Amino acid sequence: MNKIGMNMFVWTATMDEDLSETLSFLKDSGFDFVEIPISKSGATPANLEKWERIGQQLKELELGVQTCSICGHEYNLIDPDETVRRAGIEYLKEVVTCSRVLGSKILMGPLYAGFKTFTGKPATTQEWNWSVAGMREVAEHAQTEGVTLAMEYLNRFETYLLTCADDLVRYIDAVDHPNCRAAFDTFHANMEEKSVADAIRTCAPYLVHVQISENDRSTPGKGHINFEEVFDTLQEVGYEGPIAIEAFGPNPPELAEATHIFRPMFSSPEQLAVDGLAFIKTKSERMNERKGEAIAS
Repeated sequence: MNKIGMNMFVWTATMDEDLSETLSFLKDSGFDFVEIPISKSGATPANLEKWERIGQQLKELELGVQTCSICGHEYNLIDPDETVRRAGIEYLKEVVTCSRVLGSKILMGPLYAGFKTFTGKPATTQEWNWSVAGMREVAEHAQTEGVTLAMEYLNRFETYLLTCADDLVRYIDAVDHPNCRAAFDTFHANMEEKSVADAIRTCAPYLVHVQISENDRSTPGKGHINFEEVFDTLQEVGYEGPIAIEAFGPNPPELAEATHIFRPMFSSPEQLAVDGLAFIKTKSERMNERKGEAIAS
């Protein structure tokens, strides 16, 4: 069975708040893991102590953990300023270390370039090469920390380096490191791909993480994404990795601003989590039934 998790973005962008009750609620609701954001956080003693404390809390709850992050413009791996690119590499290395301290073995996100950092032009060969070289160095560090990087392509309004499955696979091939792999997010694929199923097939050889996100960033199954096709294709390619719900709401405000959420999409984060989990479990169980039927035949 695929492990099913919940991204913490509907509650926090930093994990600076006391979310003990929320974590307990997610465990009691039946989630296998949580996906925790790490941002604006170096590998300082204070930050490492914070992640170690949260990691211990998760162990006591027997709740698994993965991490996610983005790079701000000041950490852009494709910036023409070498000092910015170097800052990005060092930042990502620190995020990897924080992930390891927390207990995460997968760090996912659009780590390859600055989030919503544009030039108004297509990516150049030089920008591509800068990112590939930087990510290879980060992947080397991730290997020493026992963390796998899962690259996530985004839609054209959030990045211009990787915006489809073909771009993503070409990038992973260029980085050419076992700790640089692929993540797949249904929200971005729904916007950018001619065929979501073909996009999953393209990513499949490198796929280590899947995010289930509805077309309006609300409860999975309440929008128009064809999740029957998504789960059928995941079964077809033999995907056995983690699956996480990612959604966004009016809080926290900085995330609402970044994701342009200006009207409520669900009654509460807790209700979204419960309804989303029930929906994914139904799809995932059917996916595994079909897998068993295929093996039996």
